Amino acid sequence: MNGDLQTFERHRARLLSIAYRMLGEMAGAEDVVQEAWLRWRSANLAEIRDPRAWLSTVAVRLSLDALRAARTRRETYVGPWLPEPILPDDTRLFAADAPSDHAELASDLSLALMHVLERLSPEERAALILHDAFDFDYEEIAETLAKSEAACRKLVSRARERVKVDRPRFTASSEQHRDLLMRFSKASTAADAKELAALFAPNAIAYTDGGGHTPAALNPIYGADKVVRFVVGLAQKFNSWATLQWTMTEINGRPALLSIADGDPLTAITLESDGERITAIYVQRNPEKLARLARVLGWPAGAQ
Repeated sequence: MNGDLQTFERHRARLLSIAYRMLGEMAGAEDVVQEAWLRWRSANLAEIRDPRAWLSTVAVRLSLDALRAARTRRETYVGPWLPEPILPDDTRLFAADAPSDHAELASDLSLALMHVLERLSPEERAALILHDAFDFDYEEIAETLAKSEAACRKLVSRARERVKVDRPRFTASSEQHRDLLMRFSKASTAADAKELAALFAPNAIAYTDGGGHTPAALNPIYGADKVVRFVVGLAQKFNSWATLQWTMTEINGRPALLSIADGDPLTAITLESDGERITAIYVQRNPEKLARLARVLGWPAGAQ
């Protein structure tokens, strides 16, 4: 391995982490890293004093371009758009490379946070990720985004406020999450409306992403009553739910459920909780976003 490649490989995880946080999808993130490599290979390396900073800046700028293009496509996306889920190996790799262990954003790769980041402008998202997850100072952010330091401070401030408003924080342990997930799997398989109602907070929200490929709600579902009716309706519609196989795993650093059955595609489920009840549930059913996860697990992305 030549020196140029060795240097690049030392920073690959960081670049992939930046790109995934920016885009919410691994294929796009991997494309960003590949393009960063091509630019690194053709650059005059003798003039690059800090390869880590240079490569990070390139990854951010490429991610910004990719995110702007993705936003246009996502405007016509069928139903809610949820990030692509990642398994523990990627989560640990990304979190370990983020230097700000004290900062919430550095270690939080949850689908809930990724979903909130999707509502920020591309520049707000980039500024917040760079500052709170990768310890960029405002001078570095300004250089990367080609904006003034004052403008970047405002971007970070607005982004933090938006995240705070859109994602209220609750204290819930992994054990509490797992317990709620297992109770949800049992109640939903049995179409037990009473038990399901006991699991959800009154103002709970459900997001289901089918991407137009598999049955899912076309809009977020607000309120426990409506969420329960939706889950029960699905259970009754798909007789194959009687043969569902549930597997507890971890997705984006949080406990999660995977399910698969004949006639029903692989589904990934994560949730947010106040410690006692489910406040939000994220259901990823889009086979295109589950294909990588399915390959890692050795499962088909969907059953016919």
